[in-house]
Amino acid sequence: MTTYELKMRIKQVLKFEKRSFVALLSENYPLFSILMGAVLVSVSIGPFQNIDTQLEFDAALGVIRWGMPFMKYAGDMINQPPLGFYTGALFLKIFGLSYSTGVALVTLIGLGCTFLVYKIGKTLYGKPTALLAAALFALTPWHLALSRSFLIDMQCLFFSLLFLLVGIYAIRKDSFRLFMVSGTLFAIALLTKFFAVFALIPLALFYLYYRQRNLRRIRAVTAYFLPALCLFLLWYQVISGRGLGSIIGIDDFGNFNVTGVTPSFFFVVNFLLDGLGALFLIAVTLSLIVSFTRRKLFAKFLPFDLMCLVTILAVGSLDTFLAVGLNLNAPYNSAIKYNYQFLPFISLLAASLVGKCLLLFNSVKSKERLNKLLFSVALVGLVLLAGSMFLNMNFVNNYSTWDHWLFKVERNQYVGYSFINLTPIGNNSFMMIVQYLGFAFVLSGLVWASRNKLGWLRKLVYHHE
Repeated sequence: MTTYELKMRIKQVLKFEKRSFVALLSENYPLFSILMGAVLVSVSIGPFQNIDTQLEFDAALGVIRWGMPFMKYAGDMINQPPLGFYTGALFLKIFGLSYSTGVALVTLIGLGCTFLVYKIGKTLYGKPTALLAAALFALTPWHLALSRSFLIDMQCLFFSLLFLLVGIYAIRKDSFRLFMVSGTLFAIALLTKFFAVFALIPLALFYLYYRQRNLRRIRAVTAYFLPALCLFLLWYQVISGRGLGSIIGIDDFGNFNVTGVTPSFFFVVNFLLDGLGALFLIAVTLSLIVSFTRRKLFAKFLPFDLMCLVTILAVGSLDTFLAVGLNLNAPYNSAIKYNYQFLPFISLLAASLVGKCLLLFNSVKSKERLNKLLFSVALVGLVLLAGSMFLNMNFVNNYSTWDHWLFKVERNQYVGYSFINLTPIGNNSFMMIVQYLGFAFVLSGLVWASRNKLGWLRKLVYHHE
């Protein structure tokens, strides 16, 4: 090979590599920008603290000091599953024993939750829905507050979404091996916090929908729960010696609302209005209306919509029963934690309007008559979601300057779950610039992902005028 041919060959390789890099960046920029934006917004607020965060931080320090999640002294064990405190203790031991270090771990795990929301959304609904769901999830004040607090809820959600994702893969591929991996991850999630059991609802519905041959036998379902049983026996019977009976003896079931406090039946809805906003909930409602109105057209979305809806209703109804029916204090005031397991599914349900709009567009290309009313409803839903995201940004922006955040469960009462903001920021501070930059990153990713669809939509609307 001559020198000239070698130079030309090198140029071709470099040109190909450049093209490949640009294509890779173009393909992955939306997700990257959403994750990067979520990190920037998260680090611009908090860390947050309250009684729960202090108890759980002390339990993690207890693991370092005594090898067990004791709080103030040896023997004073926190009444929660242990895994989250061991994970926190390992991180604190490596990077420093400060509260801010512990919160950094939670923030990273929150980023992992956002990624898993994207992966589940892409698996069920497709990439456009997945991107919007991840952005909605990441920027809700509800998620942001928990991602900047040292609470085990974030670890529980991460492992719950992980075992759900692997379980979905296992059921679709009819793989017993993957199914057992999901069962092991479920055991880990349950040993982090009992709320992981809520993620079994969508997985069970998915299982019933597919009914694969290799997983149809009773032994497959039985084997799925064996890792959880083994880990619980190991911890509660062998290591801690507390016995399996302590599982149902948690503090949440022993503390009742004080005299004069009467939870309303709509306290969960009130909390959602505070933690998500009315526009978000209206968009979710419109998403369901679109699905049920044209069940045949949206047949591929409807099972997953129902999976999300049943999960939301089941968790919300249980929380309502515990607070209203049994008059328990924790499910009432701590609705932010009790219902956190369904936040990914309400985000997916709202974001699925994207896929439904695209399917309506495709119905025109396939010579099926465009239902203009349905198209308008779906489009209004997308506009509401955009408005909801901007309102949430405004909420975070304003509350960043406050020394506390409160998520109310009653509209006209100062009742709910509160956080102390240890480092409120000023309107002209550097961290406020970081926050704006984070918002811009998220929006740029969504705009980049929809650049071709926006042009297509403009042409379609112009054609039907």
